Amino acid sequence: MRASNDARLPAAYLTPGSSSFADFLAEQAPDLVPGRRAYAIEGSPSVQAPHGTTIVAATFDRGVVMAGDRRATMGNIIAQRDIEKVFPADEYSCVGIAGAAGLAVELTRLFQVELEHYEKIEGTTLSIDGKANRLATLIRGNMAMALQGLAVVPLFAGYDVDAGIGRIFSYDVTGGRYEEHSFHAVGSGSLFARGSLKKLYRDGLTDTECVTATVQALYDAADDDSATGGPDLTRRIFPVVAVVTADGFTRFADDDVAAIADEVIAARMRRPDGPAAPLT
Repeated sequence: MRASNDARLPAAYLTPGSSSFADFLAEQAPDLVPGRRAYAIEGSPSVQAPHGTTIVAATFDRGVVMAGDRRATMGNIIAQRDIEKVFPADEYSCVGIAGAAGLAVELTRLFQVELEHYEKIEGTTLSIDGKANRLATLIRGNMAMALQGLAVVPLFAGYDVDAGIGRIFSYDVTGGRYEEHSFHAVGSGSLFARGSLKKLYRDGLTDTECVTATVQALYDAADDDSATGGPDLTRRIFPVVAVVTADGFTRFADDDVAAIADEVIAARMRRPDGPAAPLT
């Protein structure tokens, strides 16, 4: 028996419209858009929510590497030891989250749907600059929550299929988009991670060397920032590492990351402060 008209989807769901899923969602169900929900908050409470910490990214000849530690903190408490902070955005890009973890994961999922929706409606993919701009718009929509202390500050990276290079984009809480060159880091341990990469990064790195450099940077960040988790040998918890090249998004196998982390830790047993960079 055919369903009645009352059971059918509203006309807006069946009519071609905007290529932006976020705009469609804001129009049809604004309460579902991250950062646009109405919250009754009196005074200035101290909101305790899990926060993701350090994400690093670095380019190499064939693309870009992104890595994230596995710790989430809530004040002085370790809220989770094995959280994942690096996700594929689409076939040729990835996003790493820092800030309020729950909102960041929700925003990342919306961003994934946004890119998929655009491809279905337009029949083509967005350029990497277009993807970076779409993410900036979503971050700007979270401004109300950011003002309440629940900011989301992701790191976006991908392979530019037109230029044939890896590219990295950072953001601020207002949705400002900035292209970074060679490497970058965000999160509470980003200062230490960037300092590490300044000494380790060089042109001509292979993908494995670039992964090793990012793992070294996360180790240095964990060494000085209590909110960043280093490799956990007892639980066998290691950073999430993704590589994006002309072949698309690939997550480094956990066993491969573990092997690199084991080498890094073994070297740190001999030299705790890490590899030395030449003076000139």
